[in-house]
Amino acid sequence: MDAMIEEKSRRRGRGASGGAGARRAARQNPVRVQMPAITRTLREFEVLDEAGLDLIEANAETILEEVGIGFKDYPRALDLWEKAGARVDRDAERVRFPKGMLRELLKTTPGEYVQHARNPERSVHIGGKSTVFAPVYGPPFVSCLDKGRRYATIEDFENFVKLTYLSPYLHHSGGTTCEPCDIPVNKRHLDMIYAHLRYSDKPFMGSVTAPERAEDSVNMAKIVFGDDFVENNAVMTSLINCNSPMTLDGTMLGALDVYARANQACIVSPFILAGAMSPTTVAATLTQVLCEVLAGAAFAQLVRPGAPVIFGTFAANISMQTGAPTFGTPEPALVLYGAAQLARRYNMPFRSGGALCGSKSVDAQAAYESNATIIPALMGGVNFMLHSAGWLEGGLVASYEKFILDCDQLGMMHAFANGIDLSENAQGLDAIREVGPGGHFLGCAHTQANFQTAFYQSTTTDNGSFEQWEAEGKRDSAMRANAIWKRQLDDYAPPPLDADKDEALKDYMARRKASEADAFT
Repeated sequence: MDAMIEEKSRRRGRGASGGAGARRAARQNPVRVQMPAITRTLREFEVLDEAGLDLIEANAETILEEVGIGFKDYPRALDLWEKAGARVDRDAERVRFPKGMLRELLKTTPGEYVQHARNPERSVHIGGKSTVFAPVYGPPFVSCLDKGRRYATIEDFENFVKLTYLSPYLHHSGGTTCEPCDIPVNKRHLDMIYAHLRYSDKPFMGSVTAPERAEDSVNMAKIVFGDDFVENNAVMTSLINCNSPMTLDGTMLGALDVYARANQACIVSPFILAGAMSPTTVAATLTQVLCEVLAGAAFAQLVRPGAPVIFGTFAANISMQTGAPTFGTPEPALVLYGAAQLARRYNMPFRSGGALCGSKSVDAQAAYESNATIIPALMGGVNFMLHSAGWLEGGLVASYEKFILDCDQLGMMHAFANGIDLSENAQGLDAIREVGPGGHFLGCAHTQANFQTAFYQSTTTDNGSFEQWEAEGKRDSAMRANAIWKRQLDDYAPPPLDADKDEALKDYMARRKASEADAFT
């Protein structure tokens, strides 16, 4: 909870009531704040020069023309491509594109856009120098120290929405933070969208598991935002995964079609495990990523020119010994850096992960791998960072404890992305003059004026003495995080939502659920 104490409340620590007492009161009565999305002052790290980018793009154009992209089980897509002048093989459901065609279509894609939240103060700018953090997406399992690993429920889903709402370092509520397996497959999306709208006022993602579920997401958003507002503004950013290699299926195409027609943003994102779903080399994987993104994003422009689209990629590789996915290795980082450069070349916002790891527990492997994936994402210039908190076991598990530890790391990313302050205060010349050779800075005026805000203060680490740590139960990071998430949920209070809109949402859900039988597959 200390991470949610507003800076000005921390500054009260030296007031008339006494420093220690004031600081204790501030901790016990925190003022919740939300950190704005990061505006990066650091230069993006780039791994390709212009010749390299030209080569990747030329190879992609060749593959798009000669090999093409599968548009499966969605005849409307083939109709639109045929009308646009692409070569369509209806028997194979494959589309081949003349060189330059997709780049031309993508000229209508906005380079930046605002995703509006129901609380305008929580709206986020996506693109440019902004980095937006969103939590883990998609796990069917959850884990915590108390109950271990288990199938997720709607209570777990609501808990993660609440924890995301409470985190000052997550700017976006995300989408399927975990899969509530205790609700029928064909109806759970209604409860998930309702949870995002009721228990948070941050921006959120819509359902993509069927076109009609995307329609439900749009309709529920219209209840809260109004028909005209949704028609003219992005209120959802939703995830469209390509079936790598080189295929978009009817489910994803249908959802993409729905959202583009409604002027809602989509992330077109290949999900690649290199060595299995793409070639083993970085350059070839980048070529495939570019082919898949261009085809999906251009399809959105066929549906509705100007519909917001994010250039997405999720890159990991497999162990060549076991076939299992691995995370935190160098090659996916290089793919991320290269894909970010390609996104900027096409003037599109960029998405990638995230605090990714393959570990089965909240241990050193989880920490090392997560750090090795989140640093490249920040330094590469990711605009929408999915899986920023809670990801465990290759994305199969949403971990309560890792969620808390990841959020603490996101706070550090906020501080790091600010770069170096060169203000008069930051130059500290008076401090150096005051202390001089051989002194120390603990008691000087500059330190006294800056000590409360000079450094990022972690909410999860233990920097006390060994004796103190031993006396307090030898708690490790996961144990400390366990106490934090429980305390946060105990203290949770929902943001206000107009009662009429809440009733309208519940009525819509009830009618839709009554319209079809339960299905669990």
